[in-house]
Amino acid sequence: MKLEWIEKTINKPIKRETQDDGRIRCWSKIEEKNGKYLRVILLEDGETVHNAFFDRNFKET
Repeated sequence: MKLEWIEKTINKPIKRETQDDGRIRCWSKIEEKNGKYLRVILLEDGETVHNAFFDRNFKET
């Protein structure tokens, strides 16, 4: 996992939503990984990365 992919996902997500617990989910398409979608979970402060992983179930709408 490259830091630049995480930064791209946080700064220019294709989708962003807030969970019930206040954490923020962001997605972006990573062309270097054959177009897979990266999901980054941020804490409530909107800056601290809680988790980042490729989301096999995400569908761009």
